[in-house]
Amino acid sequence: MMPLRSWLALASFCLPLTVAAQSPAIDKPAASALKKVKPADIKAHIQYLADDKLQGRQPGTPGYQMAVDYVTQQLKSFGVQPAGDNGTFVQKVRLRRAFVKPEPLLVLRDAGGVPTALTAGRDYAFYPNPAAPTVQTEAPLVFAGYGITAPELKYDDYQGLDANGKIVVVVRGAPKSFPSTVSAASQDLLLVMQNAARHGALGVLVASANPKASVPNLKRGAYSVLDAKGQVAASRTYAAGYNLNLLASVDAATLNRLLTAAQLDTARTLAAMRSGKPASAALRTTARADFGSTYQDFDSYNVVGKIPGSDKQLGKEYVVHSAHLDHLGISTPVKGDSLYNGAHDNASGVASVLEIARLYSHVKQKPKRSILLVLQTGEELGLLGSAYFASHPTVPKAQIVADVNTDMPTIIAPLLSVVPLGAQHSSLLEPVKRAASYLELTVEDDPEPEQNRFIRSDQYSFVMQGIPALHIKYGNKTKDGKNNLSELVQKWRAETYHKPQDDINGLFDFEAGKKYVQLNFLIGYQVANDPQRPKWNAGDFFGSRFGAGRR
Repeated sequence: MMPLRSWLALASFCLPLTVAAQSPAIDKPAASALKKVKPADIKAHIQYLADDKLQGRQPGTPGYQMAVDYVTQQLKSFGVQPAGDNGTFVQKVRLRRAFVKPEPLLVLRDAGGVPTALTAGRDYAFYPNPAAPTVQTEAPLVFAGYGITAPELKYDDYQGLDANGKIVVVVRGAPKSFPSTVSAASQDLLLVMQNAARHGALGVLVASANPKASVPNLKRGAYSVLDAKGQVAASRTYAAGYNLNLLASVDAATLNRLLTAAQLDTARTLAAMRSGKPASAALRTTARADFGSTYQDFDSYNVVGKIPGSDKQLGKEYVVHSAHLDHLGISTPVKGDSLYNGAHDNASGVASVLEIARLYSHVKQKPKRSILLVLQTGEELGLLGSAYFASHPTVPKAQIVADVNTDMPTIIAPLLSVVPLGAQHSSLLEPVKRAASYLELTVEDDPEPEQNRFIRSDQYSFVMQGIPALHIKYGNKTKDGKNNLSELVQKWRAETYHKPQDDINGLFDFEAGKKYVQLNFLIGYQVANDPQRPKWNAGDFFGSRFGAGRR
């Protein structure tokens, strides 16, 4: 999963999900196939993918290529057909790593014309521009609160604010009243940038409200995806297709300076925003920005396989099972180890998708719709492989009906309950309920909404293309009745997540992994056999925002 810290640096109302047991109609072929899942097979996949010889599966390295070769061979062995570029199992993903050149310049000029030069790395940090090697901008500043326009919730930070030709200052966050998944999406930096651009802004300064927080360290660069013509196709820090070239982060002291110069009280302004009252205003300051960017381009790959559907018409539509194949490679040492194996994150998710492919090899009569198995690159770099596949799929985009994503299922304890992140926004919740009931699993609300997990993993790339999607995570239920599994997960996360300690020797419950495979298989199987395509709920935030125009 993309780390929360990186997500913060980059930047329908939720219905109760707990359901009573049902008696779902799972057909005999599916029920028979479920018995073929073996915990030992799941462990074997994880053991290979998290082996030291793969060197952490960082995109663009020989270790990542070994992972590509392994999953490709596994898919072939299960009778899966290639569905990548030109009859192969791979889709090329051209990645660009961009850096800010030394000696950037950001100068604030007050109403009296007095300039103040800010210090790079302390007061501010520019995000490199992947499309413009040189950026020079001078414009007035306006404060746009959270930078959110959400007519579905009758909220608009831009109401009455003239941002045309100006640089917008925003604070990451959302009003307390926003449902958790909607709040997470509203804080997505890409959406904030696109919204600013739609209001005519030339740039965005993302301000911290925390006096103790430092600006992000971008010395390692920022990543984007290029299309076949060499243009930026996807990025978490650049709004491709918009006339907005400047993105920077500024500290809390700079935010206070700007608000105070406009005779605004910072504490009252932030409190009003949290309560749901937009506090946007023109600022009495002009900013001049001048910086350059350099690039390193390299190729990586998504792996794409297909199980053809059995119906003449519905077989032209696709249900996607996805998981990210990459991890962090070799990085900062922790307890003397610098190799980030990524056993849980996300060799376990890849293992789940591979075992779903194996299950289909045991189903003689394939489902009506086709199944796509997509193992993506660049998730840890900002959901880039999935963003590229979802926007440039190897099958007609309009024919992709749903995505069932698996990212770090956290198989460290018996699986008794699950949280289907995103399913409550569409008709996908029903097959989740039926599958969970069949497997005697409880469906729950998210125990950790503050983690913003819905937009931090690859299913969100599909959602942004208007495709209903979900991501199954653990619930809170435990055998002892204390129902506090999230406490164990939080402890595990602090000690293991995104650290070299996430290897095959860590804490695993492969029986829980078996349940994840069975559950995800049953969800996708039902969707693939349903004559009706999944639909966004009427009036849903995500359906209204992204799903307009889809069948």
